[in-house]
Formats: sequence, structure tokens, C-alpha cells
Amino acid sequence: MTEGVAQAVRRRFRTRDWGETRVSRLTLLTTRDCHLCGAARADLDRVTAATGQAWAEVDVADDPEMAREYGDRLPVVLLDGAEHGYWDVDVPRLVRDLGGAS
Repeated sequence: MTEGVAQAVRRRFRTRDWGETRVSRLTLLTTRDCHLCGAARADLDRVTAATGQAWAEVDVADDPEMAREYGDRLPVVLLDGAEHGYWDVDVPRLVRDLGGAS
């Protein structure tokens, strides 16, 4: 992830943790009219249930640099700012990588 994209992610995150705002290890990059994004949100909610780790969502349409970098691969899951996967969420791998049970 380029530094500009990393800054945009930090600037635009919204955590899905009962309204509590904090930096999350998990970020889901999405955009409007993304047919795979709903499934990715549900998968990340499953990860949260398994690990207690909240996640943030960023719409790349709000940032031209992010839209250029990620627009054809959405949704994208970032773990600690690095790309963990795209198009679908590998729930067992993500839970394992977060240090939880698989």
C-alpha cells in the first residue's frame, strides 16, 4: 500500500464496534454498487464474533488514488495495513492470522 493510500485509510476509517471509534487492525475497502462487498461485510462480522477484533470500512470512491489502486479488486481486506485478500474473505486464514482459533 502506498503511503498516500495508507494515510487515506487512516483518515477515512469507520469501525464496526458498537459505535466506538478506534484504529482497527482490519480494514475492508469497498465502494458503492459492489456486489461482493455485502458478503465480505458478513464474513468480517463472523471474524469479529470469533476473535473480538473490530473492523473498519473505507469507500475507495472517496479517494481517487485508492480508487485507481483497488478499484478492480474490490472488496479488499487489509490486515495491519497490508493486503490480506480481495474479492472474498478467507475467514479461517484471517482468524488464524489474527491469532484466534480457526
